[in-house]
This record gives sequence, C-alpha cells and structure tokens, in this order.
Amino acid sequence: MKSNFTDKQIQILEVAETLFAEKGFDGTSIRDISKIAKINIAMISYYFGSKERLLESLLFYRTSDLKNQLDHLIQEELEPIDKINKLIELYINRINKNKGIYRILHFEFNSEKRAKSLAAFSELKKGNLKTLETIIEEGQKKGVFRKDIIVPLLTPTILGTFFHFQMNKPFFEEVLGLNTKESFENYSTTELKNHIQQTVKALLIHEEN
Repeated sequence: MKSNFTDKQIQILEVAETLFAEKGFDGTSIRDISKIAKINIAMISYYFGSKERLLESLLFYRTSDLKNQLDHLIQEELEPIDKINKLIELYINRINKNKGIYRILHFEFNSEKRAKSLAAFSELKKGNLKTLETIIEEGQKKGVFRKDIIVPLLTPTILGTFFHFQMNKPFFEEVLGLNTKESFENYSTTELKNHIQQTVKALLIHEEN
C-alpha cells in the first residue's frame, strides 16, 4: 500500500471520507463519490480497485504518519509516564482534527466483515501497539510501571473514553454546562484529556503503601 498519493487521488479520498462519515460505508457508492469528486468511475477503480481498497487507502492517508510520530516519541528524552501523557495528547489532538476518519473507524470496525477486509490497516495498528509496548516496557524496567499491565487494553481505555464523551455530546453539554461548541471542544482537549491521563496513570503506576 503506497503512502504517497497524487492530488487527484487525494481529491477522491477526501470526498470519500466526507461521504463515508455522513452515510456510512455501505450507504455510499462509488457512483456517489464519482459524482461529487467529478471524476469518472473507471478512474476511481483504476486508482483504488474497489470500494474496500479505497477505504483502506483513506485510512492510510489519514493515519499512517502517526507511526512516525510515535517512533519519534520513543526516542525523546522523557520519563515513561511523560511519554504516555504525550501519546494520549497526540491521540486526542489527532481525533479532534480528523473527526471524519475516526467516525468511520468507530463504525466500520464494529463490522467483523469490514475489519477482516482491512488486514493491512490492522498491521499498521499492530505497529502502533508495538510502540506503546516499548514505552510500557521502558517504564517497567525502571520499576515505575506495574508488571501486570494488559497493554492492548490501554488504547481502548484511552479512545473508548474519548469516543463515549463525543458520542454523548448533548448529555455532557447539559451536565457539564458546556453551552457552546467551542466550550465543548476546549473541554475535550483539557479536562477530558487530563482525566484520561490520570486514569491511565492509575493503571500503570504502583500503588503506594
């Protein structure tokens, strides 16, 4: 799967992203994408082969650079818990800037059939998990992190909390008094981020006697 796309391919990917987020994968046809992108259906097939491969290319387009950012994070001269906090901030900032693709990810990966068809993207996720494991192992070697951490569950702990907040927006707007779009967005990148960081820290750090 190539990581560099032409301007024409990016145009198709961005139209597909909008439609997949609004109508769902199954509710969007190649014809719909072709019409809005003003590109011949045959050209879309030439570039991407199928709608499934188009979705996979879209996921790579929006998320493949995360691996580079995580690799850079590993090399930074930071304590392990600071790396974890920075990783959480990185995830949350990315989701806020790319809500469309993460909405697609949330709904499409609930489908077992869809998840199996996106095997290459699953490999990318495994690579990101390996980075997280490296940070956790560093903290364990330093005696800072617990030895019984189930690392694959940390990502859903982080993202699940964030997505629950986003998908129950009207409820949290009411109970937290977030009366504007700006206040809701600010809360998600400050108080919610801090809450998630504190939650993960509690899972990682040895309890004091």
